[in-house]
Amino acid sequence: MRLSREKTVRLSHRIIDLLVSLPDVDFVEDRDTIRQEIVNIITSLLKLEEQVDTEVRAKISSQKKEVLEGSEEWDILYRKYYAEGLKRLGVAEVHAH
Repeated sequence: MRLSREKTVRLSHRIIDLLVSLPDVDFVEDRDTIRQEIVNIITSLLKLEEQVDTEVRAKISSQKKEVLEGSEEWDILYRKYYAEGLKRLGVAEVHAH
């Protein structure tokens, strides 16, 4: 997923607002330092995701049998290889419930 810098910063503000509202959370750094670290973490995770996406697409296109993007087979391979790529990098895939 690609997020603009503006959206990433807006998301970091919402995360800080949520943390501030939690009674069990105490800040040992100032909020802006923590918010900037949140931006850095989100940005690095998005870069990893983009790297995995590129690798997965290359892997699918290098199959002996041509698999057309958008087909059910392509989608299955993409999800499988994507999950493997995230696991290899130590990033857990988040499933929406």
